[in-house]
Amino acid sequence: MTQKSTLLKKTAAATLALTMLAGTGTAVMASAHSNNDKKHYSDNGKSKNDKNDKNDKNDKNNNKSGAKINLEFGDLSEKEWKWAYQHIIRLASQGVFSGYEDGSFKPRNNISRIEAIVAAVRFLGLQSEAEKPENMNAKLNFKDFDQFKKKSAWAVGYVTVALENDLFSESATTIDANKPADRLWASILLVKAMKLEALAKTKMDAELPFRDADKIPAGSVGYVAVAVEKGWVSGYTDKTFQPNKPITRAELASILDIVDQQQPDTSAQAITGTIQAVANGSITIKKPDNTTVTVALDSNVFIFRKDVKSPVSALVAGDEALVRTYQNKVVFIEVTKPAEAAVQLVDTGKVGSFTLNAQGKIATISLTKEVNGTSQTIVYNVDGNVAITGSSGVLAPNLNVIVKGENNVVKTIQILL
Repeated sequence: MTQKSTLLKKTAAATLALTMLAGTGTAVMASAHSNNDKKHYSDNGKSKNDKNDKNDKNDKNNNKSGAKINLEFGDLSEKEWKWAYQHIIRLASQGVFSGYEDGSFKPRNNISRIEAIVAAVRFLGLQSEAEKPENMNAKLNFKDFDQFKKKSAWAVGYVTVALENDLFSESATTIDANKPADRLWASILLVKAMKLEALAKTKMDAELPFRDADKIPAGSVGYVAVAVEKGWVSGYTDKTFQPNKPITRAELASILDIVDQQQPDTSAQAITGTIQAVANGSITIKKPDNTTVTVALDSNVFIFRKDVKSPVSALVAGDEALVRTYQNKVVFIEVTKPAEAAVQLVDTGKVGSFTLNAQGKIATISLTKEVNGTSQTIVYNVDGNVAITGSSGVLAPNLNVIVKGENNVVKTIQILL
């Protein structure tokens, strides 16, 4: 394993997401459902969603190489899930999780520990590492490993990566894959990932400011204390910590996305820049280094503009955007800064003078006209591709013209008789 430091750094961010759910009555914490998971299991290993088993059983194939990324979930209403909708779509566009075979996301479902671990590994960009044959075929020394492998062989590599990167306690003897991922478990994971375990051990006698502090095991008090002091977790408005509260899929997706947006996006599938044009089924983006790239739009491209789902026609040249691709097609576009609305320009007057640039094209034009009995001169910048129409099409002083454009830049000049 050669990516330990990267995983630890990013896991801190991911687990920070897991612990930030406190502080609001409707904590935003979310599940990156493992794209390969067949069901959600309770502690006894039986499905908690038996009625959905038929639909869920093939979810394990959703994110395999060559599969189509799904950003349209039948049970995810933008209106009903407004607080989590964009977060879920953003993470789905990165392949952190996908929905079920029946097209659902199941945002209300609680998430198990194995699902959270898989989500974190994928969030950290280590899916390919986890799915290497040597990791998928590893023999791990957990007491429940054989049972785990029998039920979830697809996840062995993810547990291997998590174990080798110190995401399990050294004293852990079981994977406990089907236990719910709760707030206390996430807090401990966060402190360990941040290499603050030694500090936590010095705070085992801390007095936690929660009404239900007696529900936090003595051996975990220091971890919670560190997480609280660092501002990573807080209590609810009723002054409780609720250590055993399970995390839902929508909640985990929301927090993971919040953390993701705080990190630099170095994904090869991400393009940031300013939209230059949208035409012929493609989009052209000017990147920060002033180079441009044109990429085909997927027929089901998902677009957020001004915080709402929007059609392709809503995109405007000048919009700053984050574009995500999959198999060389754009599947997701988020307008991070909409282009300012163009101010239309229409003016008439007599040509006073005009200047040329180094290429011999018109750079500026001045118009003179009478305004309330007083002669005024106005100078406009001229677009390099300005169109000149009317008469001979040759611009000269003293000609009466109509100029049109936007944002004080002339794009057409009509010469009047």
